[in-house]
Amino acid sequence: MLCAALVLLCWSALAPADPPSGWTFHPYDEALKLAQQDQRRVFLYFGRYGCPSCEKTNRESFTDPRVVDRYNANYVLAYVDAESGERLRLPGGERITEMALGVRLGVIGTPSFYFLEPDGEPISRSPGFQSAEELLLLDRYVSGDHFRHQTFADFKAAES
Repeated sequence: MLCAALVLLCWSALAPADPPSGWTFHPYDEALKLAQQDQRRVFLYFGRYGCPSCEKTNRESFTDPRVVDRYNANYVLAYVDAESGERLRLPGGERITEMALGVRLGVIGTPSFYFLEPDGEPISRSPGFQSAEELLLLDRYVSGDHFRHQTFADFKAAES
């Protein structure tokens, strides 16, 4: 019995985190290449296996057709398993793990969502569960370039 519990615990620690189904998420380094080719911004999602807030976001927010349509139209989508040792190659040639990328960007919990310029420069980040309405508001904030002259909190207050 104890042996079975240990096997299950080890398996769950190694199980990959999955992005939401029905979306075309790419590995981070591949997404940056696509973004630079297409001159489109990147929507980066940090998730992890067993994260209840990630599962809730996937189930409730990423199933909203408005969110799916807007994000697929406006961004190159990237997904990173925040606990992964998978290696990525950054635009400058540096090889790091997905976990190290999270540390570099200041990810302290999952889910965490980042909007990036095509060159990988961060625009905005939103940690924690995001409702469909919040994701739509974030899209308007970023795609409308409002981040250039106001914080998201100010933009959100003005939209209310």
